[in-house]
Amino acid sequence: MPAQGLLHGIPVAVKDLIDTRDMPTTYGTPVYAGHRPAWDAPCVSHARVAGAVVLGKTVSTELAYFTPGKTANPRNTAHTPGGSSSGSAAAVADGMAPLALGTQTAGSVIRPAAFCGVVGYKPSLGVISRVGVKALSETLDTVGVMARSVSDVALFAAAVSGRHELVIDTPSDRAPRVGICRTFDWQRAQPEAQAAMTLAIQKLGAAGVTLMDVDLPPNYSGLVRAQLDIMAWEMARALAYEWHAHRARLSQKLQDLLAGGWALPPERYESAVTLARNCRRAVGELFANVDVLLTSSAMGEAPRGLDATGDPLFNRIWTL
Repeated sequence: MPAQGLLHGIPVAVKDLIDTRDMPTTYGTPVYAGHRPAWDAPCVSHARVAGAVVLGKTVSTELAYFTPGKTANPRNTAHTPGGSSSGSAAAVADGMAPLALGTQTAGSVIRPAAFCGVVGYKPSLGVISRVGVKALSETLDTVGVMARSVSDVALFAAAVSGRHELVIDTPSDRAPRVGICRTFDWQRAQPEAQAAMTLAIQKLGAAGVTLMDVDLPPNYSGLVRAQLDIMAWEMARALAYEWHAHRARLSQKLQDLLAGGWALPPERYESAVTLARNCRRAVGELFANVDVLLTSSAMGEAPRGLDATGDPLFNRIWTL
């Protein structure tokens, strides 16, 4: 049979935060046990139309926050796979599916992809439709994709976004100019993360890539706090039904976040939104002399234990 789309015959896994018409979507919480949406989210619908076979749903943390599900890291099952797209990263890493959909509000695509040793891509806000995805934060929520290679990620993103220019047809004919960006929190990176960055720099240099250090503007130092405030404020309001009607069925971690979001002064939320807007306007300055930035995707290797999913510190400013 001739190919009938970019993803013809390719199995795809879908995070359990994303609606599917033929499989339950529980958003990682018993509040929605057995929930059956009547439709596919557009990202799932696009994948099907492109020829993909939706293999199944993958475990999400509770409402895509920090309380983990039952997934372990396939590289070492004593360690977390990260979150909140835990199952998607693990499924791709373990060879269960070559492609998987995830979502990110803080670090929920990039961190689990890093912990499980696969490629995670969190595109710009809105590149892949968020309709049909359990809403947490209007400012931050992003649909992302995972695969085992950059070219596969690009193909998948092109198919589910309708932006076929994302497909990598041929390698670039020139080496990129790479900016090394350690951010204001670099001192909190664990030794293995710093070693990975050093090794990457050495390999890029040996390959003839132009390298230069890129420092973030001073006002970027407030972006981690701003992301935390925006996420808490917007999640509290997005999950108002769950808070008012099912609070006792939510984990203590999630209850604490939502309580903090309700208690946050409006002016603090508005200040965080303004800072984010101003920093976005100036982001082009970071790329004045470079094509891409190289930065850390996680604080270190996947932590041991399955009762937590790791810290998304190094993802927060880029998500915002």
